[in-house]
Amino acid sequence: MASSEEYLTYVLELLREVKGISYKKMMGEYILYKDEKIFGGIYDNRFLVKKVVGLENYHMKEQIPYPTAKPMLLVDVEDPEVIDEIVKIIVKN
Repeated sequence: MASSEEYLTYVLELLREVKGISYKKMMGEYILYKDEKIFGGIYDNRFLVKKVVGLENYHMKEQIPYPTAKPMLLVDVEDPEVIDEIVKIIVKN
């Protein structure tokens, strides 16, 4: 199932505190970038981010974005400031 533009709009609103965000549509899904570095994506209307050291305290659940992919973490918070922290940790790694 492809992700909807409405869900993309919702995620971009959650990312409003993060500077340097861009995205690319790819095969019905969206790859998310901060300053041209991939940090996550939208897969089947799920906001997923890379699994990196430093995100353990956020208690996000692992999800598989698509068959054969590495596990990612499901962003299940709606606080833009917390999401900004998460993205900064990912990009720093």
